Amino acid sequence: MQIPVLVEAVAGNGYKAKGGEPFALTAEGATRDEALGKLRELIEKKLNAGAQIVHLEVPDGENPWLRIAGTLNPNDPLVKEWKLIMEENRRKADEDPDY
Repeated sequence: MQIPVLVEAVAGNGYKAKGGEPFALTAEGATRDEALGKLRELIEKKLNAGAQIVHLEVPDGENPWLRIAGTLNPNDPLVKEWKLIMEENRRKADEDPDY
């Protein structure tokens, strides 16, 4: 398994290697390789102590608005009024360059 690790030089103190979740651990060493090695050891200690890395499948979840999409009745008087107002606003916007 490969995980992304941020390696930074630490002024006067070598290097720092930091992993992201689920390995939010930081290790420092005199060299880049030493910092990475110490980080690897920290992760291995967690795993040897019983921690596990698992993948959990969850449903994508449906967008609740999709259930009503396209359900407005075009013959509904309110929908007709909305369309007329939108057409009028578009016409005004097209005619007025400062709109």
